[in-house]
Amino acid sequence: MPSEKTVYQPNPALSKIAYVSSLNQYQEMYQRSIDNPEDFWGEIAKQFHWETPIDINKFFRYNFDVTKGPIFTKWLDGATTNISYNLLDRNVRNGNGDKVAFYWEGNHPDDYSRLTYKKLLEEVCRLSNVLKSKGVQKGDRVAVYMPMILEAVVTILACARIGAVHSLVFAGFSADSFAERILDCEARVLITSDGVWRGEKLLQLKNICDQSMARCAQKGHNVETCIVVSHLQRVTAPNGTQIKTNKTPMQEGRDVWWHEVVPQASTSCYPEWMQAEDPLFMLYTSGSTGKPKGVLHTTGGYLLYAATTFKYVFDYHPNDVYWCTADIGWITGHTYVVYGPLANAATSVLYEGTPFYPDNDRFWEVVSKYKVSQFYTAPTAIRALMKFDDSLVKKHDLSTLKVLGSVGEPINPEAWLWYYRLVGHEKCSIVDTFWQTETGGHVLTPLPGACPMKPGAASFPFFGVQPVLLDESGKEIKGEGEGYLVFSRPWPGLMRTLYNNHDRYESTYFAKFPGYYCTGDGARRDADGYLWVTGRVDDMLNVSGHLMSTAEVESVLTEHHGVAEAAVVARPHPVKGECLYCFISTTDTAHFDDKLLKDLKQLVRERIGPFAQPDVIQDAPALPKTRSGKIMRRILRKIAVNDRDVGDISTLADSAVVEQLFSARPANA
Repeated sequence: MPSEKTVYQPNPALSKIAYVSSLNQYQEMYQRSIDNPEDFWGEIAKQFHWETPIDINKFFRYNFDVTKGPIFTKWLDGATTNISYNLLDRNVRNGNGDKVAFYWEGNHPDDYSRLTYKKLLEEVCRLSNVLKSKGVQKGDRVAVYMPMILEAVVTILACARIGAVHSLVFAGFSADSFAERILDCEARVLITSDGVWRGEKLLQLKNICDQSMARCAQKGHNVETCIVVSHLQRVTAPNGTQIKTNKTPMQEGRDVWWHEVVPQASTSCYPEWMQAEDPLFMLYTSGSTGKPKGVLHTTGGYLLYAATTFKYVFDYHPNDVYWCTADIGWITGHTYVVYGPLANAATSVLYEGTPFYPDNDRFWEVVSKYKVSQFYTAPTAIRALMKFDDSLVKKHDLSTLKVLGSVGEPINPEAWLWYYRLVGHEKCSIVDTFWQTETGGHVLTPLPGACPMKPGAASFPFFGVQPVLLDESGKEIKGEGEGYLVFSRPWPGLMRTLYNNHDRYESTYFAKFPGYYCTGDGARRDADGYLWVTGRVDDMLNVSGHLMSTAEVESVLTEHHGVAEAAVVARPHPVKGECLYCFISTTDTAHFDDKLLKDLKQLVRERIGPFAQPDVIQDAPALPKTRSGKIMRRILRKIAVNDRDVGDISTLADSAVVEQLFSARPANA
């Protein structure tokens, strides 16, 4: 296995054409972004349209110190623009009207379509006019519960065009969870589809929305309009047939079919000019305890940051085809399926299905079909695909790939190497991106043509981002060391507040270390200055005084050829304080037996130390994950102590996993 000193150089052919082609160039650009942000971001802002020009005297102001007054961040204050105009009208006027904005690939391989920039603009204007006819005005919130279909992109951009604030909720949340979010943002309009096939599973989305709207009505809030896309009748079901009759219940006076109102509307809609600091969208963070947090992003700074991170991190060039597998309901879908690519006139793939349908090589089939050059997915997907025979990858032509991205959690070195060697043929750069819903875009990442790569390292800060490591007392850790990952200044894409709850915003992100934005994650800096994100601070283990991260132990466990995936949590221990409770999923060829347990404990002893030896290793055929692929360690901690009060599990892809894991707890646990 690679050590912390193992370095993989970027492919010289990639570096030669890259926007940032060497570490020196990256360092020079980075320094300029820190020393002179007005100059650095001002130059980038010139490529976009500003209806009211940028005032250099009000370019950038902020306060991160709660002891010095309210927390705020402002970029380009006073300038006005419209994101929809910049993503669509500007690109059409620049000669990209006939360029494909999205190739849509359905759940079933027989379903596919495409949308050009000109056509996308027309569709966005149509829906914008429909929303205006329903009384939606600047500042109103629109709730969205959509699958990965082209109408989801149209919806987002139509909201942006008329100044409405979109609030997407991933179409996998329960009716209760969605209702809670509709109530919090007080949305009067909801946009959804009748349903969607995910693999062989049919999800009746409109039924879930009906339940959500009923719950809202019980609490005194009425959704006035629900626009529904008729999707199921136009796609192929898993058995190869099509649904002939639409039995979706529609409530008269409230529910309208998209196809009955949108195609008739005008294809011209003048954009609403928005202040740079006006809200663009809100997105609720998933998996947090208590009331969901409505992270609010604004217009001007987010546009700059989404566009710039996309261009440089994926090194996107005009004839490339880019594919991000994330669902549109998460921040990755917002920034790197919609806003970032369109701001760069990119051609993207929008994929509705799963990696495993109809076969376990669907991802590679799609890469080959569309000649994808940049591919962006989650470590959990990579690890799941590693379980299958290499021939499933090798039988497809992946020669067009240049950049492979990873998002959602730190990628373990084994998965990184599999991705690099088998998928990327050792010629693609891997950009292991660290960021959050709150950050709006990448904050730590290698740049593909410039940065030597270390498997598992988030590497270096993006332009304008100033990371700092702090110890428990708030003292800065310089050079090598491990601590809390914080940031000492804002970049343009940082969230501005939590919707209707600025106090919670300040207490959650700024109270612990005055003067810093606190990510809630730990990180370490190695001797070469590379940053390694060690996971949530509450996923740190303290065993007999030894501090280590769960990610560190998980990485060692997955080195074993018999382990496909591992998740580690801390469990109270009367002597050590905490001990390790490990959940492992075995590969198809391995058996969960005493020999495997012994081998794994020995491996951890050898790689980390005797103090790190797991007390319990549990067989876990599946792990509790959200639809975006994040392992819900909060639930695993409950299972480890046999506490069945697991709280809200509505965000899980498969909630039945929880009971299976409780039932499978070892007798000696």
